[in-house]
Amino acid sequence: MISDTADRRRFEEARVKVLTGSHDPQGFGTLAEKTVHAVMKQYYLPDEDFHEVPIGSYIADIYTGEEIIEIQNGNFGHMRDKLSAFLPEYQVYLIYPFPHYKWLIWVDPETGETSGRRKSNITGSVYHALPEFFKIRSFLKDPNLHIRVPLIDIEEYRLLDGKRRKNNPKVGSHRYDRVPLELYDEVILDNVRDYAQLLPVDLPDEFTARDLAQCARIHIDYARETLLLLYEMGIVARIGKTGKAYLYRMFEE
Repeated sequence: MISDTADRRRFEEARVKVLTGSHDPQGFGTLAEKTVHAVMKQYYLPDEDFHEVPIGSYIADIYTGEEIIEIQNGNFGHMRDKLSAFLPEYQVYLIYPFPHYKWLIWVDPETGETSGRRKSNITGSVYHALPEFFKIRSFLKDPNLHIRVPLIDIEEYRLLDGKRRKNNPKVGSHRYDRVPLELYDEVILDNVRDYAQLLPVDLPDEFTARDLAQCARIHIDYARETLLLLYEMGIVARIGKTGKAYLYRMFEE
């Protein structure tokens, strides 16, 4: 069964295995599989006999014989057909690796030369990952669906192949690949009750999105999206308004 705890040593072993096994002699060419995706497959199950297994009309990233593990780097909308096919018969673990600390590196697409290494001013958290969840909201209460959000420190390589501006040649660059550096943490959402962990313990009994934003130290837009998701899942209840803002409290069964 998939592990319920983040294992940094195992993550480092997976990272080293992928980075030393997918060497590109030209520096930056076309990799068969993006690095984060490959590392996460090695992290969750290093035995490659269980990787890329046909199940019906689809290919599962990992199939153990009882469980399916799917690694998705975004675009959860692409998972709806697979989830419809897999969930009635299998326990499905949907893995959404998300950047915690991120460093940006720019790559010249013609020479492969790299320049700069700038740290993003955004520290990623599970709250930043939640907008993707709305794309599969109809599946979130399914008892066979389990979601993992590993928060990882990464280097993001961007190709300088867009429209260049004289004062900022990085405008219009495109993401080429992301290279994991370290596993920071892993958020586990195995069932509906687990979503309650998104509410900080220091929230008042009755709260608004602004209260959540302050307690979780996130932008209020993310707080609003979080509470909308929790409201739709039955974790919080709307009990009125204060001004124009909804007032919430934990749902009492």
